[in-house]
Amino acid sequence: MFESLSDRLQNVFDQLSRKGKLTETDVDTALREVRLALLEADVNLKVAKDFIRRVKERAIGVEVQKSLKPSQQVIKIVHEELIDTLGAPGRLNLDGPTPRVIMLVGLQGSGKTTTAAKLALSLRQDGRRPWLVAGDTYRPAAVDQLVTLAKQLNLPYYEEGTEASPPDICERGLQAAKEAGATVVLLDTAGRLQIDDDMMHELQAIRDRTKPADILLVADAMTGQEAVRIADGFNQQVGLTGLILTKVDGDARGGAAISMREVTGVPIKYMGIGEKLDALELFHPDRLASRILGMGDMLTLIERAEQAFDEREAEELQRKLLKNQFTLEDFLKQLQQIKRLGSIGQILDMLPGMGRLRQQVDIDNESAQAQLKKVEAIIYSMTPAERRNPKRLNASRKRRVAAGSGTTVQDINVLLKQFREMQRMMKMVGRGQMPKIPGMFR
Repeated sequence: MFESLSDRLQNVFDQLSRKGKLTETDVDTALREVRLALLEADVNLKVAKDFIRRVKERAIGVEVQKSLKPSQQVIKIVHEELIDTLGAPGRLNLDGPTPRVIMLVGLQGSGKTTTAAKLALSLRQDGRRPWLVAGDTYRPAAVDQLVTLAKQLNLPYYEEGTEASPPDICERGLQAAKEAGATVVLLDTAGRLQIDDDMMHELQAIRDRTKPADILLVADAMTGQEAVRIADGFNQQVGLTGLILTKVDGDARGGAAISMREVTGVPIKYMGIGEKLDALELFHPDRLASRILGMGDMLTLIERAEQAFDEREAEELQRKLLKNQFTLEDFLKQLQQIKRLGSIGQILDMLPGMGRLRQQVDIDNESAQAQLKKVEAIIYSMTPAERRNPKRLNASRKRRVAAGSGTTVQDINVLLKQFREMQRMMKMVGRGQMPKIPGMFR
């Protein structure tokens, strides 16, 4: 989402780093570029102006003059001010008598229903007992969608169809959840194509009758500047306690995330980073600021890896490496686990200094993704015996695998060559040697 903003800011810092000593003119020129970068990223004008003013006050003061490397100090100031603008990390209010009610509001199409299911799954993984309530009786198939998602995730839910009023449904759903021993109740309320009085009165009635601990606005990050006005409108009418940004993995320019928190004073609590039901991340402003400035985000990458990789499988893989028993089946498992971390480009963005590499090789393009699918198709077209021992693959077997995977014999030969190189490296690692890796990122 912040790719364009990140590219612009890194170019500004590259220019600053070439100067041994910064003058006030240098700082002004750099901050003018930063301001343009923020505005192009859809950051609210007032927010951008306040941000630049704060950075400038610090950048031309004592901090830079005493620094051995002024350009690094300016980056540090921008980083700190960006964290301050994004706000403190917001967490759900789950302390107190149960069940705790979380009310999700937002415009139609912002992703409330899917987000409700994602949030329920996340809460269950944290040891809570969530309960979903279908309170959207206006959008066609909204109730069916929530029920389908709940069944898919094996989550309890409450619905009455579309005949009763949403406040009545939510109140009765809360009572049912209480009797069932739920600890958290998620209310999926109706959205509209725009904010209107009827919508707000209904939301206020639900709020007054269910007494939610959190009222979260689910906002589409693709909305841009309009999202800021929407957030402000909901905050004034129903009193928001937090924001959830959806479609963060899209091509939105990111300004909404920076602006909404600053304008409303309400913290961002979660980000939807994909379509899968586990693609919901806690919002960490310091990590996001580091990612925007090209400093990476190792903590998020480590957390994703802990979720994606099975500890027992990792121990088994280590044992195989030590005995030089790494097979194509193991290779396929590793490939699938890495894919669960996100796209290759997302992974590189989380590694300090590697965002530029992604830009240079365009590693997220369609051909790169197609190549990964091709590898999977080739391995799946082999027999288990061939995966364990690729030496079995003679000319006729290769032709069979090529026909089954929709590839060519040449594609299979390339994969086998790469696999043999990987086996050789794994063997050296198992012996405690560090191999040289020519063309590592090819």
